[in-house]
Amino acid sequence: MVVINFIIENILTQASITISLIAMLGLILQKKSVGQVISGSLKTLLGFQVLSAGSSIIVGSLTYFGEIFNEGFKMQGIIPSIEAINGQAMNELGLGRDIALTFLAIFVFNILIARFTKWKYIFLTGQAILWMATMTTVFGYFSGLRGILLILVGGFVGGVFAVAMPAVAQPFIRKITGSNDIALGHFCTIGYLFEAGVAWLVGERGENKKSVEDLKLPKAFEFLQDTYLSVMVVMVPLYVVTALFAGEEFGATLSGNQNYVMFAFLQAIQFVVGVYVLLAGVRLLLGEIVPAFRGIAMKLVPNAIPALDCPVFFPYSPNAVILGFITTTIGTILAMFILPTFGLAMILPGMLTNFFAGGTAGIFGNAVGGRRGAIIGGIAHGFFITLLPALLVTIFNSMGFINATATDVDTVAAALLYAWLLSPILKAF
Repeated sequence: MVVINFIIENILTQASITISLIAMLGLILQKKSVGQVISGSLKTLLGFQVLSAGSSIIVGSLTYFGEIFNEGFKMQGIIPSIEAINGQAMNELGLGRDIALTFLAIFVFNILIARFTKWKYIFLTGQAILWMATMTTVFGYFSGLRGILLILVGGFVGGVFAVAMPAVAQPFIRKITGSNDIALGHFCTIGYLFEAGVAWLVGERGENKKSVEDLKLPKAFEFLQDTYLSVMVVMVPLYVVTALFAGEEFGATLSGNQNYVMFAFLQAIQFVVGVYVLLAGVRLLLGEIVPAFRGIAMKLVPNAIPALDCPVFFPYSPNAVILGFITTTIGTILAMFILPTFGLAMILPGMLTNFFAGGTAGIFGNAVGGRRGAIIGGIAHGFFITLLPALLVTIFNSMGFINATATDVDTVAAALLYAWLLSPILKAF
C-alpha cells in the first residue's frame, strides 16, 4: 500500500510527470535514439510545467476576483468544492485507501476499454481522475459497497467516463482543431455538449454563421485583433469596477499598502500574463506529446488518442474563451438567484470553473452556432453547471456532508448516477 500511495501521490496525480513518462514510453516504443528520448521527455515536462505556471497565475488572479466579486455584490451561498469532499471522505470516513485504489482501477479500466473497443482515448488529466475516484468511492460507499467490489465498481464507472467523454466530444474537437491527433480529457464535457446543443438550436447557421474569431473592427480599434490586448480591454474594467463595488475598506485587506483600485488593475494584467504563459506552454507541449504518443498508438493501444486538459484547446479559439468565461459567469449569477425560488440551494459562481469550463464551452458554442450560439449557449451553460451542483446538495446533506457539493459536471453526473440508479438497485438486493 505504501508503494501504491507513493505512485499515486508522486507520479499519477502529478500530471507533468505522468505525461512526460508517457512521452518517454512513446519515444522508446518508436525506437528513437537515447538523445531523442531524453529531449522529447524533458520538453514535454517543460511544456506542461509552463502550462501549469500559466494556470497558477490565472488561478491567483481569479481567486482575488472571486473575493471582491462576492463582497461587492453581497453574495452568500454554498461554494462548490470537490477538494473539501475528498478531505472529509479520507479523514472522517477513512476512505483514503479506497479512493487511491479506485484511482488506479480507473486507469486500468480506461486502458482496457481503449484496447478492446473502438473508443481509443487515453485520459491523461490525473487530477480530474482523482476527483472522479472520490465521487465514485463516496457514493459507492453510501450505496452499501465495500472492499474490492467498491473499488471495481468505482473503477469501471470512472473508466467508462474516461473514454466516453472524450469520445462524444471528439466530433466537435475535430471541427475545432481540424485534426484527430488529440482529444479533450476534462470532466466538464457534459456541460460542453449542453452548450453545443443550445448553440445548435439558437445559433447562426450556414452563410449567416459568424465566428467570434472573425470580428471586424474599425481601424482605430484594430489593435484589439491581438488576443492579449483584447483580453486586457475586457478584464481591466471588469476587475476595476468590481473592486469599486467591493469598496476601499475590503479592497485594502487584499491589496495591503497599495491603492486598492491600482491593485485590481494589476491583478487584471496578471490574468493576461497568465493567459500568455499558459498558451506558450500549450504550444510547447503539443509539439512533443502528439509525435511521442504515436509510439503508444502503434504498439500498446492501436490508434490511441491522448485526451488532454481543456487549456490545450484555448489557442484554437482565444476570443471564444473570453466570451465563454463572461457569458458563463452571467449564467451562473442568474442561476444563483433563480434556483432558490424553486427550493434549491444557492450556489455561488466559481470563477475558476467559469473561466476554464466556461472558456472551453465557449469554444464549442462558437464552433457550432457562431457568435449568437456562443453568447446564448454560454449563458445557458452557466445556468446548467449551477443547476447540477444544486441538485447534489440535498443528497450530500443526507450523507453527512453538510452544505457541500462539487463542480465538474461529469463527476456530478457520476454521483447522480449512483444516487438515482445504482444505489436503489444495490439496496434492493
